[in-house]
Amino acid sequence: MPHESLTRFAIIMLVSFSAVLSAQREFDTLAHLKPQASDDTQARAVGDLLTRLIGQRAGDFIVSVNRSLAQANGSPDACELWSAKGDKIAVVGSTGVAAAAGVYTYLKYFCNCHVSWTGRQLNVPSPLPPITGVLRISSPHRFRYYQNVCTQSYSMVWWDWARWEQEIDWMALNGINLPLAFVGQEAVWQEVYLSLGLNRSEIDSFFTGPAFLAWNRMGNLFRWGGPLPQSWHLKQLYLQYRILDRMRSLGMIPVLPAFSGNVPEAITRIFPQANVTKLSPWSHFNCSYSCAYVLDPRDPLFQRIGALFLSQLLKQFGSDHIYNTDTFNEMTPSSSDPTYLSAVSQAVFTSMTAVDPQAIWLMQGWLFVHDAAFWQPAQVRALLRGVPLGRMVVLDLFAESVPAYSFTQSFYGQPFIWCMLHNFGGNSGLFGTVDSINRGPFEARRYPNSTLVGVGLAPEGIEQNAVVYELMSELAWRREPVRLDKWVSLYAVRRYGSSHQNLPAAWRLLFRSVYNCTLPGYKNHNRSPLVHRPSLRMAADLWYDPRDLYEAWRLLQAAAEPLMAVETFRHDLVDVTRQALQLLVTEFYQEVRRAFQGQQLQELLTAGGVLVYDLLPELDRLLSSESHFLLGAWLERARSLALGDEEARLYEFNSRNQLTLWGPAGNILDYASKEWGGLVADYYARRWGLFVAALVECLDRGRPFKQETFNRAVFQVEQDFVRSRREYPSTPVGDTYEIASRIFLKYYPQAMKKLQEASGFSAGGLHRV
Repeated sequence: MPHESLTRFAIIMLVSFSAVLSAQREFDTLAHLKPQASDDTQARAVGDLLTRLIGQRAGDFIVSVNRSLAQANGSPDACELWSAKGDKIAVVGSTGVAAAAGVYTYLKYFCNCHVSWTGRQLNVPSPLPPITGVLRISSPHRFRYYQNVCTQSYSMVWWDWARWEQEIDWMALNGINLPLAFVGQEAVWQEVYLSLGLNRSEIDSFFTGPAFLAWNRMGNLFRWGGPLPQSWHLKQLYLQYRILDRMRSLGMIPVLPAFSGNVPEAITRIFPQANVTKLSPWSHFNCSYSCAYVLDPRDPLFQRIGALFLSQLLKQFGSDHIYNTDTFNEMTPSSSDPTYLSAVSQAVFTSMTAVDPQAIWLMQGWLFVHDAAFWQPAQVRALLRGVPLGRMVVLDLFAESVPAYSFTQSFYGQPFIWCMLHNFGGNSGLFGTVDSINRGPFEARRYPNSTLVGVGLAPEGIEQNAVVYELMSELAWRREPVRLDKWVSLYAVRRYGSSHQNLPAAWRLLFRSVYNCTLPGYKNHNRSPLVHRPSLRMAADLWYDPRDLYEAWRLLQAAAEPLMAVETFRHDLVDVTRQALQLLVTEFYQEVRRAFQGQQLQELLTAGGVLVYDLLPELDRLLSSESHFLLGAWLERARSLALGDEEARLYEFNSRNQLTLWGPAGNILDYASKEWGGLVADYYARRWGLFVAALVECLDRGRPFKQETFNRAVFQVEQDFVRSRREYPSTPVGDTYEIASRIFLKYYPQAMKKLQEASGFSAGGLHRV
């Protein structure tokens, strides 16, 4: 698309931002949740961000912050941009975040630039394209929230300050002003428990290892993957200082943790009269690592521990007066009596306000979706209304698929944030619900007596499907849904910095298929047989027509050669090729299954041989050639945080186990599955090799296939991977274009042939591969 057309479209699109949405219910109880840094401090922080982003070109922007601008625009957050002397662009935001989001809007729609987890395209024109008049953007949403409590473990666990700095920059550019800030809390908890009389061994047996801390914090797990070294506590503590300082300097409102009642077992030694309940096992764990000890919030000790923790937390980190804790995350309360549930939430809230009278409780609303049988209207209302109206903000965590506000009467009057969860476990795989997220926030605002106060991103894992997060972030600054075909066409142009006609055509195909799941309540766990322990009963249904995916693959491959130096294109070529090969793995799996069931040994050997000895090795070579798909980078990052070999072993065990067995015995097997170079070859391919060999042996000897026998054998493969210390490259190996081209020439014709042979579509909107 020519630059002039882009500019005209950008102006038409962005002018709509300045219109103010009507009828948003405001809560005076939330008025004190605002940036603490001065306007000048925020402006300097945005200037520093731009220097990190575009180097000397940052001087082409004149940035200031004036908090009165929001009121002048009649919205919670606003930014104005205009052309100034010397080919510069003047930017004024009501907050630092608004100013950063305004600059990024300009970079996207006037300069065709792009910033994401999976690459940047920052070919900024010189001079900067002029703005006619004043460009105004504003958000109707008071809060733009970011993170899931699980994100800290699935994606952020091994981050150093350099990676956190990049992420906070990304948050600001995408308008995030309410991020979780959970790093370093175990150091505070250690001091609290020591002050109560617990010894270090009792504390060590409570904390999990680093990769599982999210579930320790929520009361699901203890001990597994631990103990936490003292060096971990110190490093995370000082990391949190830097994280909070940077977030606050940009005008963000960090969310700190609070006490939910989850305590170490040793509390019963110190306080034998305390009302502590041992809960049932969580997920597929037994009581060796699960069965949390929960202190009754009505017990006076609850207030004491909660106040100790929050006091120490605020002493270390200061406060922005908003705290997250979740009392019953994937755990059933001991009583369904509404009086009890109301007393619980009242006590939790009191433990916050005893230390911070201005405290606001931010609660994930996942429990209402996860266990709808327990959380009936009376129970939901009791828990929510145990807190004064407006002093709790509920995250409607999975609103793009199962919006809880619609069956809780807008959370019975408590303010809520409409969130897109999108990804479970940080799984690889293309996925989106773009129609739903394009409508959902606007429908929530129009809901009768809506208490919506924001929108948010709440993925369990990040660094995948960047397009979905850019769309959702941009919708927070819009007054109506976008035209998805036009939006994604512009996205393709700016992501690659190219006007090649294949690029928007490919993305339009992706947006109407793999990125537009419309199945009610669908959860984005990667269900491909590729990333699951093999069996004869694996599902093969899709939510999209694979022909669209294969055609997008062809279009990208045809445009590839001149674009391979562009980081974003290289990533996407690998990602779409990976998705195509994922489909082909399912095809070959089905051939293997049919051959076995038909007792066709030769056909089994042929299909199994292609799968194990060519398709999966080719996929591993492809992934190993691109920097965003490397097992070695994940493991190296974990080891780099260690002081000495013992810690390095612990951290590497954590990182390998979370990706695979997720527990000592495959308790949540393959939940956090990633398709990474090294992991495909040494974990997934080895399992498939064992499976095909087992089927061949069964046919050869005339025996039935027994899943239990196979599971015992394959568990050894899985354990071997978790215990291994084998090193993998942390930088790319091989020529991506050469590998991708070879794969395309070899497997695209097979994909087309198999589509022609396919039986078509099944009922319910699902497609058979």
